[in-house]
Amino acid sequence: MKVMVCAKRVVDPNVVVRVRDGRLDLAAARRTLNPFDEVGAEAAVQLKEAGIADEVVAVSVGPAECREALRTALAIGADRGVLVETAEDPEPLQAAKVLAAVARREAPDLVLVGKQSTDHDHGLTGPMLAALLGWAQATCVSRLQLVDGQLDVDCEGEDGVVRLRLPLPAVVSVDLRLNTPRYASLPAVMKAKRKPLDIEEAAALGIADAPRVAWLGVREPERRSATRRVADARELIEAVSARVGAPR
Repeated sequence: MKVMVCAKRVVDPNVVVRVRDGRLDLAAARRTLNPFDEVGAEAAVQLKEAGIADEVVAVSVGPAECREALRTALAIGADRGVLVETAEDPEPLQAAKVLAAVARREAPDLVLVGKQSTDHDHGLTGPMLAALLGWAQATCVSRLQLVDGQLDVDCEGEDGVVRLRLPLPAVVSVDLRLNTPRYASLPAVMKAKRKPLDIEEAAALGIADAPRVAWLGVREPERRSATRRVADARELIEAVSARVGAPR
């Protein structure tokens, strides 16, 4: 069984990103592997350690700097990495098309992708990838288990947990509740530098590199006004009425 995991490079969630001149100031921002994709990499490595998976391939789409994210996935335990270079960070549809092209070539039995990225929170790449491949899919997965050649998963939703059984091959978007990624030790990090890492251009796969969405500007959210505590419901009604100008 071969497992393909997606590895997107994002700004470290612990970094405060500032807006300057209508653009995000990312010049000095630290980058890291998307936490949701890190969970996917851990799940794939656990499948390999359990003797279920034979190979784990980490794939990233984006600028050359995405090699850092791939090295993190390799340090967690992926066997090899594939970087498909684009001039800029890809949009969800572009990323899904590239990943679909790689999946058709690699022929994995299972693709694990984070349910969303911590930078834009689109949550679109996984479902788009499944649609392009015509494979079964599950999103917001907090548990997965291989049973009789099929995948049993728990999907977190607004109405509770839904349990599904998927035929393979399948695309699974994982949630943070699925596992806690291991800490990559220094020996694992050093070993990751010697693992195979293939680099190719998106154009070689026949995928257009031009973005379809233009960023017109970015601004910080408006600051909330100061709050105050009221004694009872009558005082609350009076305060709200005074604010909106409604008759009392």
